[in-house]
Amino acid sequence: MSRKTSIGISILTAIFIIVSSFYYLPYYVTKPGMAKELEPIVEVEGGNDEEGNFMLTTVRMGRANIYAYVIAKVSKYQEIYPVEEIRAADESDEEYNIRQLHMMDNSKTAAIEVAYKKAGKPVDYTYKGVYVLRTMEGMPADGKLKPGDLVYKVDDTAFSSSDEFIKYISTKKPGDTVNLAYKRNGKTNQVKIPLKALDDGSNRPVVGIQLVDDKEINVEPAVTVQSDEIGGPSAGLMFSLEIYNQLVAEDLTKGYEIAGTGTMSPDGTVGRIGGIQQKVVAADKAGAEFFFAPFEKGMKGSNYEEALIAAKDIKTNMKIIPVDTFDEAVSYLENLKEKSR
Repeated sequence: MSRKTSIGISILTAIFIIVSSFYYLPYYVTKPGMAKELEPIVEVEGGNDEEGNFMLTTVRMGRANIYAYVIAKVSKYQEIYPVEEIRAADESDEEYNIRQLHMMDNSKTAAIEVAYKKAGKPVDYTYKGVYVLRTMEGMPADGKLKPGDLVYKVDDTAFSSSDEFIKYISTKKPGDTVNLAYKRNGKTNQVKIPLKALDDGSNRPVVGIQLVDDKEINVEPAVTVQSDEIGGPSAGLMFSLEIYNQLVAEDLTKGYEIAGTGTMSPDGTVGRIGGIQQKVVAADKAGAEFFFAPFEKGMKGSNYEEALIAAKDIKTNMKIIPVDTFDEAVSYLENLKEKSR
């Protein structure tokens, strides 16, 4: 083979590798992410310091090209998921990302409420409007509203819940036009939308958006949670522990590195999350000594059981703690002995 031919083959091979790396398969790949200290992320005004650390754990996720797919196939703690298991049908990347960020906001709000109520602090809410998660293809709002828009008035009338918004729309007829006031990227806009009958035989008029309530929590002292780059609801438990720890005099970390995961409901219930084994791996690599995992009332295949399997497999000394509620996590930490120095 001539030198010229060899160079040509090398160039073609390089081009193939570059081009194929940008060709995505209909799959997502997840892998262990990081365990991130929460004290720099969460700040309660005048809050107390801690000797140890609470850490949230993450899973890295991305669309799979051929190389990522092959690597995931032979890697123990990488998982492959079809696109339809991650995103809703016809959901765009933008809509998916906005949904994840809003789930994080809801989890963060619940964590603040639970922590402040546990600390005996008052909690209040300011209703902002309905948050657009996605617009339905072929429906009236398609092309007029976008995911992330905040609708706060309908026909110049404010409303105090998404139910109230939906009831108002239901008083109209298909073909009627409503005027919606909304905010997008900090700017106020208005749009007229003709209503369309829902295609389920009910003839119910709809705008054609998937929506949720958007509320701002009001607490004293003020709290700031920098979660812009974190999606999904799984950090709820750890957010609530960090916030509560800054509110009370006793340092619940007792000098330990404490990781964990779990959704947080306003009533303090800790819920199931995805990627628990990958999060155990991430926490172990970060040097965590304790790891809170959703117990799910002891059901078979719970997050706690999966976490135990991963912990045994990687031979970690990190202790896996099952919890169903925020109160259980706090009680465990209150009874923990101070770490010897």
